[in-house]
Amino acid sequence: MDGNGRWAEQRQLQRTEGHLRGEEALFECIEGAIEIGIPWLTVYGFSTENWNRPKKEVQFLINFNRETIRKRRDELHERNVKIQFIGRENWRVPKGLLNDMDKARDLTKENTGLIFTIAFNYGGRAELVDAVKAIIRSGIEETKVTENRISKYLYDNEMPEPDLILRTSGEKRLSNFLLWQSAYSELLFLEDLWPDFTRKTFHQAVKEYQNRSRRFGEL
Repeated sequence: MDGNGRWAEQRQLQRTEGHLRGEEALFECIEGAIEIGIPWLTVYGFSTENWNRPKKEVQFLINFNRETIRKRRDELHERNVKIQFIGRENWRVPKGLLNDMDKARDLTKENTGLIFTIAFNYGGRAELVDAVKAIIRSGIEETKVTENRISKYLYDNEMPEPDLILRTSGEKRLSNFLLWQSAYSELLFLEDLWPDFTRKTFHQAVKEYQNRSRRFGEL
């Protein structure tokens, strides 16, 4: 979900206005996923690097995410969406936001529709560091450390590896997102800024993915 700030600046608006418009785009994306039966959708809500942004913007993003979760959790529950979070929840995240995250999880935990995961205070490298630390604490022998074993120690070991990763705003990099899980993901980079993203954009991206041939390293 990239380009909120640039979208606002292009229109001579405050960067916060871009984030507000980005929320609408997010729920366009969710509705688009529900319409065509996508089982898992994971979005990058707040990265571990985002703490380095100006303090005022960081505080806005924290409050904005909290208000969005509060405002939308009942709506998503009615749509049979299961809400999940991945990231370093025990590091720097305010207690109030953690409580709202827990309430959203608890409310929707029995839902059987789209599994919507928000990567919050998340970094792909941080996830691997935390996985390695957990493996060391478990006392597993070196010879038993395998790819499958590492996968079991990720933040959500039930989340499938993504088939498709979309990035908006023309940037062509993963920016520390799902580094382990994305080894064989298809990547699609869009010029659209995130606030301009619509469910039509989402459906077109899925269609392009369906026309690709995935080889998983084979010929």
